[in-house]
Amino acid sequence: MCAATGGVVFQARYTLKQLEYFVATAEAGTLKAAAERCHVSHVGIGIALTELERALGIQLFVRRRAKGVSLTPAGRRALAEARTVLSFATELQLRAEAAGGQVAGSLKVGYHPGLGPFYLPEILDVFARSHPRLTLSFHEGTQPELERRLLDGDIEVALLYERRPGEGLDLDEIARLRPYVLLAADHPLAAEPELSLADLEGQQRIRLSIPLPDEDDFAARSGEELIHTSNLELVRSLVGRGLGYALLAQRPPDSRTYDGREVVSRPLRDATADIAIVMAHASGAPLTRRATALRDFCRTIAA
Repeated sequence: MCAATGGVVFQARYTLKQLEYFVATAEAGTLKAAAERCHVSHVGIGIALTELERALGIQLFVRRRAKGVSLTPAGRRALAEARTVLSFATELQLRAEAAGGQVAGSLKVGYHPGLGPFYLPEILDVFARSHPRLTLSFHEGTQPELERRLLDGDIEVALLYERRPGEGLDLDEIARLRPYVLLAADHPLAAEPELSLADLEGQQRIRLSIPLPDEDDFAARSGEELIHTSNLELVRSLVGRGLGYALLAQRPPDSRTYDGREVVSRPLRDATADIAIVMAHASGAPLTRRATALRDFCRTIAA
């Protein structure tokens, strides 16, 4: 590796692979654990570290046969620099691939459990196959949990139901849905073509954990709340047994529940606002190319 610095050609005597092994060993604490992480032999890791120490002219680790390795003071300083070099190298690769039209890198995606069944199958099948150089990982959680993870930088984007976002988050709309009423097929109200809040007054409610725009009105008019859950299929199964009604936004294509009971959906006449599905991300920086590609793909699912 050589580069011109101030008119002088500098020849680096180490490789990026050696730096990767160095960082992996420092984080893992043993050669064996680092080798497993990097999918090489521990002997190969040891040789690479020895060559790196020789190239840099410093001792990076104190190696103890029974206790693994520990960084020397010089090694600790070198570790921060090695991470910086590797970060720049990764960014260069991603920028080059992006310029060539490729979506690559790693994308950590959070999702509300009520949205996962509607979006993740298409993402993991069609989207993932369309972008083979993109590594996707998924993290399920409640709205507050996912908002916190976005702010902490644990995930890059999250599929959520719209509500007033926490400070520091931006929302890109994916779809907009009108809330509806779910009933058992043999419920007395199932014969009505549409329903109002007055029709539901006093009826037992099975509540899905989604932020409905008119939630205060719904709560005031409903009877007893049987259960409050984030599991959509549990809600549908309880409704199918005639244990109450539910207010939902997503519409599964099958009108039968897990235990084979029939449910029906009816428009809610009083619904004054739609509920939006959004992709949330931390404010202050534009979406990366990979996140933008996922957002646009999710919009095609909802179309």
